[in-house]
Amino acid sequence: MLLGAHVPTAGGLDQAPARGRDITADAIQVFTRNQVQWRARPLAPEEVRAFRVALAESGVRQVLSHGSYLVNLASGEASLLDKSRKASLEEMERCHALGIPSLVFHPGSHRGAGEASGLRTVAASLNHVLERALHLDVLLLLEVTAGQGSSVGHRFEHLVSILERVKHPERLGVCLDTCHLLAAGYDIATPQGYEATLSAFTRLVGLDKLKAVARDAGPPPRLEAGAHAAPRPGGPRAGQGLRWIPPPWPCVPRAWPGKRASTWSGSPVPTRPRS
Repeated sequence: MLLGAHVPTAGGLDQAPARGRDITADAIQVFTRNQVQWRARPLAPEEVRAFRVALAESGVRQVLSHGSYLVNLASGEASLLDKSRKASLEEMERCHALGIPSLVFHPGSHRGAGEASGLRTVAASLNHVLERALHLDVLLLLEVTAGQGSSVGHRFEHLVSILERVKHPERLGVCLDTCHLLAAGYDIATPQGYEATLSAFTRLVGLDKLKAVARDAGPPPRLEAGAHAAPRPGGPRAGQGLRWIPPPWPCVPRAWPGKRASTWSGSPVPTRPRS
C-alpha cells in the first residue's frame, strides 16, 4: 500500500511534492486549481516543468488530483451540466500536463430527477468527456459518496450502473472513501463488516477497479434534511484501525496534518524511513 495525504499547494503546485516528502509520503493528492471556482487560470509551461522536476526529486511515488466540488455530472440543468463537463475535461487536461495519472471526482446529484435519471446522466457525461479525452493519459476515479441529499454513487450498484453504460470503462476506476462508506451504511468498522463490504465490492464492481482509498476517520458529512442517514457502527473514530489489503493503491487521508489540530481530520500519517 502507498500511504500519503492530501497536501496543500500554497505557494505553487511545485511545493506539493516536497510537502509529501517531509511526511515521508508514498502518495499525495492535490488540487490543480481552486476547487470552488469555475474559472481556472491556465497552467504556465514553467509551472508544469517545476512540478514535474519537484515530483521527480521528492521520492513520492504516486499523485492523485481531486476534482472541483462544483462539478455535477448528474445534473438535469443544461447550463450546469455543460459547465461540469467542460470543467471535468479541463481538469483532465491539467492532470495530463502535470503527469498526474488519476483524477478523483464525485458522480454528482440528480436534484430531484431520481437516481435512475441521475445515473444515466453521469454515464452520458463521462462518455461526452472521455470521447474528447482519448489523447489524455488520465484515469478517472469515481469516488463513493455518503448518500446525502440527492447524490448518486453511495451504493456499489450505482457504480456498476455507471460503468456498464460508459463506452470506455477501462478509463474509469474507483476511489473508496472510508467515511463516505460508513455514512452510506457500509459497516467497515468491524472485521466481519469489512470483509462483507469488500466481498460485495469485489462481486459487484470488481477488485481490479479499486485504484485508491481515502482514509478518513473524521465524522461523516452532515446529511441534508430527509436524506438517508445510516447509523455509523463503532462511533466517530471508527475506521482508524483498518488494514486495507496489500496491492499498492494510494491511501490518502483527506486533510493536511498541519500545525493546527483543527485542520486535520484523521490520524497522523505514519512516518518511516525510505528504503
